[in-house]
Amino acid sequence: MAPKAKIFDKYIVMELQLGNIDRCRKLYIKYLEWSPQNCYAWIKYAELENILSEKERARMLFEEAIRQPQLDMPELLWKVYLEFEISEKEFERTRQLYERLLDRKMDLKVWISYAKFEAEGEANDSLLEEEKKKQCIQHARRVFERADNCLNAPELKEARSALLEEWLNMEASFGDLEEPQMTDNIKILEAAYRWKKQKCEED
Repeated sequence: MAPKAKIFDKYIVMELQLGNIDRCRKLYIKYLEWSPQNCYAWIKYAELENILSEKERARMLFEEAIRQPQLDMPELLWKVYLEFEISEKEFERTRQLYERLLDRKMDLKVWISYAKFEAEGEANDSLLEEEKKKQCIQHARRVFERADNCLNAPELKEARSALLEEWLNMEASFGDLEEPQMTDNIKILEAAYRWKKQKCEED
C-alpha cells in the first residue's frame, strides 16, 4: 500500500533468513514493478540467483535491467554485469557486453576497462600458455588503437592524453612477456604523458 525501498530491502532480508526463496523472488518482482529504474534492486536480485547457482536466471535479470529506458546508476549495473561474466570465465560474452556498451557511449573509462580486461581477464587464468597470454596483449593493443581513433578529435585532447597514458602504463606492465610493438606510437605516448604532467604542474 505504501511501498518504499527500505521496506522491500528489510522484508527480502527477513524472508531470505527464513529460507523462503520463492517469496524473495516474488518480492523482488514487486520491487522492480514499483521501481524499474532501481539498479540496486536489479543487482541484488541477480546476485541472489547467482548465489543459488541459477546462472541463467541471473543473466536474464541483468539483460532485462540494461533494457530499462531509465536507470538510476547504469554505470554500476554494467560494471556488475561485466564482473559477473568475467567471474564465470565467459570471456566472449564479456567482449560482446563491452561492444554493446560502447555502442551506447564511447566513454574513456569504458575503453580503458575493456583494454585492461583483454590484457588481464583471460591472462589471469594460470592455465593459459605463454603464447595465449601474448595474444591477450595483442587484443588489448587493438582496443587501445580503436579508442585512440575514436578520441582523435581536437575537443577530446585531454581524454586522448589520459588514454595514451594508460596505454603507456600497460605496455610497461608487460615486462619480459612481450616487447612493445609501438614504434609508430611510442613518441605520441611519451609526448602525451609529458603534456599531462606539465598541465598538472601548471594547475
